[in-house]
Amino acid sequence: MDIADFQPKIDSIKAYVAQHKGKRFFVTSSFQTHSLPLLHILSEIFEPGDISVFMTNTGFLFPETLEFADEICARFKLPLVKLNPDQPKILQKDQQGNFLYASDPDLCCTINKTQPLNKVLGSHDIWINGVRADQSSFRKNLNVEERSKFGCTRYHPMLDWTSRDIYYYRELHNIPEHPLDKEGYQSIGCEPCTTCIKYSGNERDARWFGLNKTECGINTDLIVKESA
Repeated sequence: MDIADFQPKIDSIKAYVAQHKGKRFFVTSSFQTHSLPLLHILSEIFEPGDISVFMTNTGFLFPETLEFADEICARFKLPLVKLNPDQPKILQKDQQGNFLYASDPDLCCTINKTQPLNKVLGSHDIWINGVRADQSSFRKNLNVEERSKFGCTRYHPMLDWTSRDIYYYRELHNIPEHPLDKEGYQSIGCEPCTTCIKYSGNERDARWFGLNKTECGINTDLIVKESA
């Protein structure tokens, strides 16, 4: 693959941004390796300072992720905003004194991932989100546009990208990988809920391993579906 192979995809994103000129855009990122092509593309479409990258700084992220986020945003000249939860980590425990990530991971994700984004949704018009259809059966059923809370629209420009596309785009633009990739991590989130799985499977299997959970809520709770 060469740069020309990606031009239609990039032109589609450019056209969408131009069509919604004057709207307040923002993008979220986990700063995993697969999320970086989107940030690179946006850095070339938007003028410096016109779009910010928001990451949910849960207090449980790998130190490598926090450092890598700073490095990438400096490299792409994108403002980075780290969203902290309202509830301090020391108070995120159940009645037995266990951290919520162990006893109630859904509540933990609500406190640390979805709630901090509410204020951002309320002050923006379009949320650019890098989910891909090939990541999970749930994400496969998402549309390029979805309604979110507070009248904000979610835009999924990477929905039809594949892991192969991600790899070759990174190679063409010399985009680095997350430092934990070389240690065998397939999907990287909060440290307590991420497992280093040494086999080839669905990358989402590395998250909340052994639980009936594959999403933190950002891509479920923050999508407003039409009533039947």
